[in-house]
Order: sequence, then C-alpha cells, then structure tokens
Amino acid sequence: MAITANLVKELRETTGAGMMDCKKALSETNGDMEKAINYLREKGIAKSLKKESRIAAEGLANIYIKGNNAVILEVNSETDFVSKNEEFISMIDTIGNTILKSDVTTLEEANKLKCEEGSIADFIIAKTARIGEKLSLRRFERITKKDNEVFGEYIHMGGKIAVLALLEGANEDIAKDVAMQVAAMKPLYVFPEDVPGDILDNEKEVQLKKAMEEGKPEEIAKKMVEGRIKKYYQEVCLAEQPFIKDDSIDVKTFVKNNDGTIITMRRFEVGEGMEKRSENFAEEVMKQINN
Repeated sequence: MAITANLVKELRETTGAGMMDCKKALSETNGDMEKAINYLREKGIAKSLKKESRIAAEGLANIYIKGNNAVILEVNSETDFVSKNEEFISMIDTIGNTILKSDVTTLEEANKLKCEEGSIADFIIAKTARIGEKLSLRRFERITKKDNEVFGEYIHMGGKIAVLALLEGANEDIAKDVAMQVAAMKPLYVFPEDVPGDILDNEKEVQLKKAMEEGKPEEIAKKMVEGRIKKYYQEVCLAEQPFIKDDSIDVKTFVKNNDGTIITMRRFEVGEGMEKRSENFAEEVMKQINN
C-alpha cells in the first residue's frame, strides 16, 4: 500500500511521534493505521504524547557563535538529572547549530528547520521518547554583529544561566566581563532610556508615596524621588550598575575606558518565570529508574 502524506500526518497527530518514525511504522504495517499506532507504542515512540502536559522547567541554556552570528537558547527538560544526560546535551547542540545556520526569528520557524530527524520539532519528539521526559525548545534569539563589534559570552553553573553581550569596539575579554556582570546582577535593561514609560511612571509614583508617608513635604518628596530613581537605574540598568570588579565606576564607564560602547545584552536563566516541580532528588532518581 502506498504511504501517503495524509496517512503520515494522521499518525503523527494521533501519536505525537516524529515524521520519520510515522513513515517507518506505516511502511512496516503496510499502511494499517491501528497496527502502526501499536508499532509505535511497542517501540516506546508514542509515549512522548503523554508527556505534553507535564512540567519541563529544568534544562540548559547555551550560546553558539560563528563569525558575525550568535544564538542564545534555552531547552527544557523535566528534571535536572536529565539535563546532565549526554544525549540531551548533544540534542541542544544540534538545535543550536541548526538555528545558527538559519535566519529564523520565531519558535514556529525554528521548529520547522530540518535537522537529523526531520524537523527540529520531530527531533525533539523523538528525543522525548528515547530519553523519557518532556523536552522542549522554550526560547532563542539570534544576534548578528558588525565587523567592529564583539560578542561576550558567559555560561554559569554549567548552563543554568547563559549571557550574550554585544559591544562596539573594546575586545572579547571586556565583553565577557560585561556578560559576567549581567549574569551576576540581573539587569532588566541596558540603558535608562530603555525602561518603558509606564514602568518608570509607576516607580516614580511608588517612591513619591513612600517619601510622603515618611512625612516629607511634597516639594521635598519630589526631589527625593529624583535621587531614588537614579538608584533604581543603578539596580535595573546594566550601563548604570556599579561594575562588579571595581565598584568605584559603573559598567558604561568601564567599557568606555576600554574603548568600547555597550550595544545590547541577553540573559537566559533556565526555568525563570515557569512553574517548578516540587519533588526531592530521591524521588527524581526513582522515576528515572522506573521509567
């Protein structure tokens, strides 16, 4: 029986298995849909569908650079145990290098890119079945630099935090120092002018109310707000933060003293903003053994 694209699509939607696995299952069962589903279940490939509702907030973040192009990405697993798995690490490398060679900008586009086992989406489904946990490409960003710009990369805690900094001028060592600053101090923005107006207005309102509650007259309170907003910038803006290696200067001055200018930065911390699993290590190990 001829294996049509529609048959493959139907089997894939039913089982969650990868395209190549579905093709093979249909070929092995002469196009019989029910037998093909059983074939995939017997091989353990269809198990990935059952994992879609599970929480995957562990994993790794990494950076891939070639020439003037760089990719920073986060790929999630359910447990930290699996994030140390060599097959999982290899999967991230395949995804990262595939995206690096492309010009995609969205997750939807990235998941359609061709790699080892059909698309990246198919590849992740196949690895989910083999590794035994829900895996997912959560986010990525591609950054392209000019010839007079430099990347600074820093990976912390074996991939729990990845930072990519971009400077004009300076050199890679200076850019790496900036990336380390971002990893340690978690700036939300690069420059004060990057702070959205509504967020800044809210912060000013909060600080004004605090000053008024301290019993200060309104005019004095408004002047106090100016100083507190400057301190706020030092907390949330990379350029204004005291430099971690020399807190007598701010980061923008450190970069300027080394013939550079800050352009941008990206900081990915694994699982930030996601619901976390609550289970102990012994339970995690037992789940791996019994899977």
